[in-house]
This record gives sequence, C-alpha cells and structure tokens, in this order.
Amino acid sequence: MYVVYLNYFRPVEEVEALLAPHIAWLDRYFASGAFIAAGRKEPRTGGMVMVKEMPRDELDAILAEDPFVAVANYDVTKVNVTRAGEDFAGLTGI
Repeated sequence: MYVVYLNYFRPVEEVEALLAPHIAWLDRYFASGAFIAAGRKEPRTGGMVMVKEMPRDELDAILAEDPFVAVANYDVTKVNVTRAGEDFAGLTGI
C-alpha cells in the first residue's frame, strides 16, 4: 500500500477554491476501491491518502488527476504492511 502526504504550497484560500472537485476525485477513487482512507492534517497544511497496492505508475496517473496538483506537492511512501490490528488485517501482505 501507499501513504500519500499532500503538502500545500499555495494559500488556503486557493485550496478551498478547489475543495469540491478534490472531494469528487476522492469519492471516485474510494468508490473504485483504490483509496483506503483520507483526511486533513492538523494543523491544516495538507492531507493524507492511504492507497491500496497497485503499480506505482498507476498511482502516479491517479494523483495527476487530483485538482489539488495546482496547490499541493505529493510525498508518496510505499509501505509493506506486516502487522495490523484485527480491523486492518486485510492490509497485511499486500
């Protein structure tokens, strides 16, 4: 799986202007099963998306569709989950 951190490089007003299409993008990939979890950072300097295992070029293509590319940088970390709580056991070994 991947953990993707978004880090805003533009003022929050510009981020807010793109929030509705960003949420539509999130909804599309949650519905497809690609996204596991997402949320804002606190303080609000960006966000985080957990993404299921997939080829990295596929993930890069998905991230390129996010309207937030105009206001945020993406820091992608591949994680090989080896332990998880009972509710997250499906994340191990993938």
